[in-house]
Amino acid sequence: MFAVIQELRNRLNFTRVARLFLLVSVLILVALPLVLSSFGQNQIAQASSSQAGANKTIVVIEMDVPIDQGATSLTARAVKSAEDDSAAAVIINMNTPGGSLNDMISIVDTINASTVPVYTYVGNDSGATSAGSYIAMATDKIFMGPGSQIGPSTPYILGGGTALEQNHTTEYAVSFMQALAQAHGRNVTAVTQMALYNVAYSYADALKYHVADYSSNSLAQTIAILNLTGATVVTISETPTEQLVSLLSNVTIDGIVLLLGIIAIAIDFFHPTVVLSVAGCVLIALGIIGTEAIENGSGSSAIALPIVLFAAAAVLIVLELKTGHGFMLFSGVLVGVLGTVLLTYQIPYSPSPFGDVQYIELAIFVLVGGMLALYTRWVGKAIRRRPVTGSESLIGKTGIALSELAPKGDVSVDGIIWEARVTGPTPSKIEKGSKVLIAKRSGLVLEVEPEPIKQKVEVPETGSM
Repeated sequence: MFAVIQELRNRLNFTRVARLFLLVSVLILVALPLVLSSFGQNQIAQASSSQAGANKTIVVIEMDVPIDQGATSLTARAVKSAEDDSAAAVIINMNTPGGSLNDMISIVDTINASTVPVYTYVGNDSGATSAGSYIAMATDKIFMGPGSQIGPSTPYILGGGTALEQNHTTEYAVSFMQALAQAHGRNVTAVTQMALYNVAYSYADALKYHVADYSSNSLAQTIAILNLTGATVVTISETPTEQLVSLLSNVTIDGIVLLLGIIAIAIDFFHPTVVLSVAGCVLIALGIIGTEAIENGSGSSAIALPIVLFAAAAVLIVLELKTGHGFMLFSGVLVGVLGTVLLTYQIPYSPSPFGDVQYIELAIFVLVGGMLALYTRWVGKAIRRRPVTGSESLIGKTGIALSELAPKGDVSVDGIIWEARVTGPTPSKIEKGSKVLIAKRSGLVLEVEPEPIKQKVEVPETGSM
């Protein structure tokens, strides 16, 4: 195998310019999010002037993202910016599907520690769903637009959580939600239904049962209700770095990225290139960033089990280099998919990070893994096939007798005329024009024998019983 790999590497013909270009490209790929993050995505809009809001600033957080490490960083950055600028208010413009409860708790802690009042606006046809409902409940006032909803809010533990652990998590979530509602004068009984029984309240019901505080048709109307019309509105969204962290905090994406990186490096050994190896290294680096983001969000060492499974998957996939049968690669994919599911091990989410879409994604990846396994089997078989050249390439081939072989004569093999001799202890005569089988080569003379005659197999006629 070493000789084959060495031969493949010897076929590389990268010039210095090409290698430099490849290196620069990789550095740009890795550094681009960090460079862009320095610019941020803060959009500043000046509202119309009035005496009530003159010379004041409102920081608006665009929380139209899952609740994860990216959202945690976004909130902390926005609140700090508001405090540094002595802003009049922070408004969370919310439309989130929910996410990690541990990241939600971090965001709630940031809100509670803020010296600037924090409000939530759930816009028309938007949602403060699951983990988002806890964040909204932690703010001073909740504004909701027509078609919006808040909840459901029941947490889930996947990948190994027992019924007892699930009950403890639900009980904690219920008491947490109750405390937030009580602290802001909202309906404790109604919010208990959200956390305990996964109830969601529509715009009308949320106002009716005092889960939310005010009706508002727009962000501008919300600002007017707060008597801040005319204030400078600073809108803060996720930076490219935070977006990358959010993407990699998605357990399905992170698991697939890790597996693709490992597979890319393994497959690259079967090809005369380093492009896949470089891409694989970048993917693995991104996957490690993702696992760290998930671990930070979990607040525990529960991430250790899936990391062990990914290490086992890497070993299996690398063993494919030795076997070349495809079985090890496919087994590694299956183990890696299991590790992807267990990235949620003992980590509470609201809602569950796995649904029909995620399971379809993993099923497609298993199918792709099977196709890659077949591909490596095909490539491996070609590599393992021993090249035959020179005299050995003639052994086993067939030729045509150009003259009678009794026992010597001439034969044609692949258009080349050779002197031939019938082999065997009692050489037989081979008629001109007959096919011969090359058995051996002695110098410039081929030793041949009559091509075996394929006997016709008689198939007995079937009759009725």
